[in-house]
Amino acid sequence: MEAIGASCSEVFKSSMCGAGCPLLETLQTGKPIIGKSGYIINQEGDKIPISISTAVLKNEFGEIIGGAETFRDLSEIWSLKQALDKRSHVGNLTSKSSLMQKIFEVIPAVAQSPSTVLILGDTGTGKELIARTIHEQSGAKGRFVAVNCSALPDTLLESELFGYKAGAFTGAVKDKPGRFDLAEGGTLLLDEIGDISPALQVRLLRVLQERTYEPLGSTTTKRAHLRIITATNKDLGELCRKGLFREDLYYRINVVNIQLPPLRSRKEDIPLLVEQFIQRFNVLQNKQIDRCSPETISLLMAYDWPGNIRELENVIERSFILCTGQEIEIHHLPQEILRVRQVPVSADIHSAHDLLDAQAIMGALERNNYNRLAAAKELGIHKATLFRKINKLGLQIPKSRS
Repeated sequence: MEAIGASCSEVFKSSMCGAGCPLLETLQTGKPIIGKSGYIINQEGDKIPISISTAVLKNEFGEIIGGAETFRDLSEIWSLKQALDKRSHVGNLTSKSSLMQKIFEVIPAVAQSPSTVLILGDTGTGKELIARTIHEQSGAKGRFVAVNCSALPDTLLESELFGYKAGAFTGAVKDKPGRFDLAEGGTLLLDEIGDISPALQVRLLRVLQERTYEPLGSTTTKRAHLRIITATNKDLGELCRKGLFREDLYYRINVVNIQLPPLRSRKEDIPLLVEQFIQRFNVLQNKQIDRCSPETISLLMAYDWPGNIRELENVIERSFILCTGQEIEIHHLPQEILRVRQVPVSADIHSAHDLLDAQAIMGALERNNYNRLAAAKELGIHKATLFRKINKLGLQIPKSRS
């Protein structure tokens, strides 16, 4: 009853009221509008997402006598989208992969636990990012500190971890805090834990068991109030069987383990990762690159990425250096990626369809030692059709090896 006599803009307070009114546009043009998105504001002041469709009303003579407007409440759809988006994100991590979704589901529980975590995965899969996310989700007040155990010789690594007192060795002119000190109240990531020596394994085991340590040259024991996360790309179980890694240390760090899949097992994330890298490098390099071409994305999806996410990031950074337009194209990619398509760089590729044709032809030719007739039979096309496609695509074909 309160709406009677009031204008529609007073009632709905829509984002489309005024000059953007869909019904006004329909009455002026005579053309209906289907599913235009916007919002209205309810009595509580909440924005309700809606879609609007309009149509003209005509009499029996075909004359416009008014208009009709229908509203569709998108709240449930919007809530579902937010729920799906939430499932695809944990902290700064984003993934559409079902393998990563399983990891996302356990991270909040792992973050709230004080237990030691072992993160397993190939080089470049993002182990440090997972560790940092666990730290951020834990609400710990201390810092996140990471140390690469394979980057330093044993003696330096020990002083790096535990710190030292002035005079502990030649050149130690003043006290230096170690990474355990710096991570107090927070999280310490010991990356590449599988590379530490047996002697340092013994000392680290003691720290994990007793939560105490002594800086080099010190007679005072310090308490370690921090979360320890370890990571490796090695099979620690196999190292234990070979006597290269202590079983008691392995069981101590392997309370909770997270296995990260390689990028080749989560290729559906490649477009998402590429978009993130493009946004980052636009800021870092002050460029305005919008996207990768569809052909480029197809090629990135075809590559197996032995260097995982780190290799993909490097490829996009290299492409940024070479790209002078708004779109990263095939010729901006490095040779190791181009070789995947089995298509010469000089080929006349204009579309994703051309690229797929060229890949299929080059693959069949290589499998048949570049015998055109045998390749045509494998492809299920006439030899003349194969020749026509080769010429159209500008493919340079070696002589038959048979």
